[in-house]
Amino acid sequence: DVQLQASGGGLVQAGESLRLSCVASGRGFKLYDYVIAWFRQAPGKEREGISCIDGMDGRTIYVDSVKGRFIASRDNAKNTVYLQMNSLKPEDTAMYYCATVFSHPCSVEEEDFDYWDQGTQVTVSS
Repeated sequence: DVQLQASGGGLVQAGESLRLSCVASGRGFKLYDYVIAWFRQAPGKEREGISCIDGMDGRTIYVDSVKGRFIASRDNAKNTVYLQMNSLKPEDTAMYYCATVFSHPCSVEEEDFDYWDQGTQVTVSS
């Protein structure tokens, strides 16, 4: 099995930044072989995928609502993926999750992912 642990959430004011981290572990796990996506779920709303990074080549995808503000990156040596969130808005307030799947094209669709973390809360005040 693969375990994921996200961290870095917190309470910030609009316009500020946060960096989330997602550390993956498991027997023989190598980030190179996986893609990791970020999802979020705001109160009363469905969970939505917002970004994905390919562990092999670092290619990324973003949904329009975060494009230009959020940047995903990876450190394969540490089996860690980061999500740098800049120019945060109150509407970014949500529980943020990272998820991973082995040997799959990058995606922001929940059904494509096998392993999830417990989430880290991000709250942006106006």
